[in-house]
Amino acid sequence: MPRRAPRTDRRGVAGDRPRGARGDHGQPEPPAGPRIIGGSLRGRRLDYVPEAGAEGGPARTRPMKDRVRETLFDLLGPTVKDRVAIDLFAGTGALGFEALSRGAARAIFVERHFPTADALVRSAAALGVSAATDVRPGDALIWAKRLPADLPGSSPWVVFISPPWTFFTDRAADIRALLTALVGAAPPGSTFVVESDAAFDAAILPDAPVWRRHDIPPAVLYLLEGLL
Repeated sequence: MPRRAPRTDRRGVAGDRPRGARGDHGQPEPPAGPRIIGGSLRGRRLDYVPEAGAEGGPARTRPMKDRVRETLFDLLGPTVKDRVAIDLFAGTGALGFEALSRGAARAIFVERHFPTADALVRSAAALGVSAATDVRPGDALIWAKRLPADLPGSSPWVVFISPPWTFFTDRAADIRALLTALVGAAPPGSTFVVESDAAFDAAILPDAPVWRRHDIPPAVLYLLEGLL
């Protein structure tokens, strides 16, 4: 009788349980949250709320893939140090917490899904960075109409815009209005990062000196650095 091949996960590693597999007591194991890649918090995991979207749609939270995040922060280099990170459509907060790990002075997270916003608070507490974090439950697109008056203006920002990719088509005008408002209000020296897919229409980006494109399949990153 031929031997049965060892079970593999989707990456082909024998013996590892796939995400969502059942544990020793027959209960589904929750997916692990993303891991911080570099800096003082390297290796620490973030809280994760993996509920599906409404009516069986896509999940509310789509963490940026580790490879894309690692490349992004390699591109940013020391840019994040002592800056204010603003993580819009924050989800797990992987971008904002990564920025804190690499020396950002403060991180502001905006997340409209309240249970996910609560998870951001838990992650900040577990990582010991609550004093440097500001979690704001609410819709980031509202900022296009009226930016919060208490956004810090003395230090440059690093702004991460990584919404559900469907927003770039279904809510393109709202995304452009948000970007335009933020670019216009950002302190000198600020940096913007937009994560999209290959179908993204760069015409959504507001007029600015230079948006640099970086293709990191399946994502495409647009960076605007050194605002005057």
